[in-house]
Amino acid sequence: MISGERFSVIYHLQGNEQEAYAKAQDICVEQTVEYPYELLAPGFIKDEIVGRIESFVPLHDKQGYQAVISYAIELTANELTQLLNVVFGNISIKPGILVDKLILPDSLFNAFKGPRFGRAGLRQLLGVYERPLLFAAIKPMGLTSVQLADIVYQCALGGIDIIKDDHGLSNQPFAPFEERITLCGEAVQKANGETGRNSIYMPNINAPANEILSRAKFAKQAGAGGLLAAPGLIGLDTMRWLADEDELGLPIISHPAFQGSYITSAAYGFGFSHYALYGQISRLAGADAVVYPNFGGRFSFSIDECRNIVRGTEDGMGHLKSIFPSPGGGMTIERIPELLDVYGREVILLMGGGLFKQGRNLVQNCQDFLTLVEKV
Repeated sequence: MISGERFSVIYHLQGNEQEAYAKAQDICVEQTVEYPYELLAPGFIKDEIVGRIESFVPLHDKQGYQAVISYAIELTANELTQLLNVVFGNISIKPGILVDKLILPDSLFNAFKGPRFGRAGLRQLLGVYERPLLFAAIKPMGLTSVQLADIVYQCALGGIDIIKDDHGLSNQPFAPFEERITLCGEAVQKANGETGRNSIYMPNINAPANEILSRAKFAKQAGAGGLLAAPGLIGLDTMRWLADEDELGLPIISHPAFQGSYITSAAYGFGFSHYALYGQISRLAGADAVVYPNFGGRFSFSIDECRNIVRGTEDGMGHLKSIFPSPGGGMTIERIPELLDVYGREVILLMGGGLFKQGRNLVQNCQDFLTLVEKV
């Protein structure tokens, strides 16, 4: 009836030993049958469908306990939505539970295509093989499509590899989607013709559900080289669907908007670890790179949390490709040596407002960014 193969989730549970173990027992039932355990008859459902506590040990570096709980792979129906439902569905509403890591067998990895490009594919697309990739966001909101396209042109002319919409740009009247994408696509092509580079423009396709695919298709026809998606807004499985869509065949960069509640409570034992959400789950959902707040910027991520994200983007996950970490948020050119010391070359460095702070000549600012990265 089922294969007998199982996958596991490592949970961190708050409380003393008795409280934490009770949480683990509750997870086994709540995430599967959601039915009074004492009413289950001996046999198949109790033995195979209910989750199993495989190990339960104290956490060494913090208060609480670590439980490894396994589930039958068939519970996922080979669907990302249902996999996530089993991992953290109802228990996401309960306190003191954190998803630290997914442990999946190859048979489950094989149910997902994962990133279409990954690190190696993005490098090949851009023709940049040795140095970190450079990433810029066009802003501020309120500029016209013509003004935003001019920023795209200047960034590409200055050597930025990927120029994206700021995640707040959608279909506002001051820069309507189709007009903006058309002009920005033309701008990057014009710059590439002058520089000989392969810079790409990535529009933001966060939109009402019934418009996402049509906007993505329009973006490709207008010359977009990739897509920016915020899975916290449109859904992780929607991002997976876009990544899998052969008619698009474009790289996807994941933006963290609306995912803060999943992750910022990790220090207090709630939600997801940085490793699991921005690393493992982003790859299952088809992202080729994942944007997240860098340490030392205007957000609260620590250097250890950022390093855990990097590990999640590259640790073995069956056939799924490794993806680029892309730290951003308060980035400045002066911090580049420090960041490269932490991240090395397998990173996409995202800069928004920091590029504009360097001076009025945006092309020169971008060239300085490129020169410093190449030098370091």
